[in-house]
Amino acid sequence: MILLPNAKINIGLNITERRADGYHNLETIFYPVKINDALEVISADKLSFESSGLEIPGRMEDNLCVKGYHLLKKDHDLPPVKIHLHKNIPIGAGLGGGSSDAAFFIKLMNTQFNLGLSVDEMQDHARTLGADC
Repeated sequence: MILLPNAKINIGLNITERRADGYHNLETIFYPVKINDALEVISADKLSFESSGLEIPGRMEDNLCVKGYHLLKKDHDLPPVKIHLHKNIPIGAGLGGGSSDAAFFIKLMNTQFNLGLSVDEMQDHARTLGADC
């Protein structure tokens, strides 16, 4: 299964309060931008991560999709998977590419492996991966 995580820009932002974890609660409006990454997950013999397109710096273990896999694996009997991310959304450009990839990864895993997660449960998982997932 292949999904196309989209970029987004922040049209408006209101910081409402600082939380105990150091982050801030926000009121915001996001607008989707017509640039997408491509995310594919297939069953495999072992967990692996491949990327193409724009270079993704860092170690495999630091990628939000890989972190999402380990997070879901704690509560679900998941097979090993191969994650392929074709990166079109520029990294560090403020377009929310990483958080979009993580959120779409959780939705993809829920659908592909029939995890039965509700929207609220998927959002809870996404929040542990990043503040703006």
